[in-house]
Amino acid sequence: MNTTLATLEDWTYRFLPPETPSRRLLLLLHGWTGDENSMWVFARNFPRSAWMLAPRAPFPAASSGYSWREQVGETPASLDDMRESADGLLHFLDGWGVANQVDTAQFDVVGFSQGAAMAGMLSLLHPDRVRKVAMLAGFLPRGAEEILPAFDRQKRVFIAHGTQDLMVSVERARHAAQLFEQAGASVEYCEADVAHKVSAECLRALAGYLRD
Repeated sequence: MNTTLATLEDWTYRFLPPETPSRRLLLLLHGWTGDENSMWVFARNFPRSAWMLAPRAPFPAASSGYSWREQVGETPASLDDMRESADGLLHFLDGWGVANQVDTAQFDVVGFSQGAAMAGMLSLLHPDRVRKVAMLAGFLPRGAEEILPAFDRQKRVFIAHGTQDLMVSVERARHAAQLFEQAGASVEYCEADVAHKVSAECLRALAGYLRD
């Protein structure tokens, strides 16, 4: 995919314009140790009806790549761990929208692993701004239950996970799906016999989810 590398303030990102004029935006959030290049492997099959924007997370990871939280230890990420990144990401998004004349008042977001946690967190903190959220091989941060808003059935959530995932247990994905359903959201859940990745079947389902 012929994406463009750019910077805005302290953010580095890649973006891809839609094939036809559109004011819709799809935000792509990489996982721990990833960067602005990581999510395009998923996006190859996504509909080209929206701008696609893949920012680099703000914190260097310990080994390589970047992280959506400043420190990654054995304790699962909490809302407080990731709140600084969430606030900064929205500030960047609004600035990018002004610079590129793209409406960012509402957007769709797809995240993988730690990026899925960020995607889910954005949908909880800013339900009016996130139209669709897709969490791939991810989880909801600790404390999500405390701020879970009441959704109507128009709020659509997609969750995909592997039953053999040793990095993020499938139970955490199932729990996230349960929480979203209890809050009133319409959840599409895809589970497959894979490790910390997304199956071909779930990728096809994700492309369909993003199509409208």
